[in-house]
This record gives sequence, C-alpha cells and structure tokens, in this order.
Amino acid sequence: MTTMGIDAGELSDDDLVRELRQLHATRSDTFFHGSDDALTTHTSRTDELEAEYLRRHPEREVDPMRLREGARQR
Repeated sequence: MTTMGIDAGELSDDDLVRELRQLHATRSDTFFHGSDDALTTHTSRTDELEAEYLRRHPEREVDPMRLREGARQR
C-alpha cells in the first residue's frame, strides 16, 4: 500500500484524530466529485488511519445511542 502523508503509526494521537476528522469532513465531496484516483487515495488513507486508531484504542468509547438497542429507545 502506498502511504499518502506521514505513516499513520508515526502520527501523535492528536494528529491522528485531526487527520481522521479532516478525511471524514471531505469524504462526500471526494466521493461525489473527485476523480477515481482521488477516491481510491482517499479511501486508502482513511482505511490506514482508521486501522491505526482502532489499533491504539481497541476499547474506544461507544455511544449507547449508536447501538440498535439505544436507537430503539429514541
């Protein structure tokens, strides 16, 4: 896999979260209006950063309202 930018494993936690937030903010524009190459690169980088985040935070906080049971309570 070709890495775009700094390798995810070398990012600080703050930088990792910042990059993830930026990628998620730009996803729709890239999906709807980007070239095939741009979408492939965006997806690859997102996958790389998300995998690194999950590796670092396997017990991340899950909002109960984001689960089916929580959604049913609304």
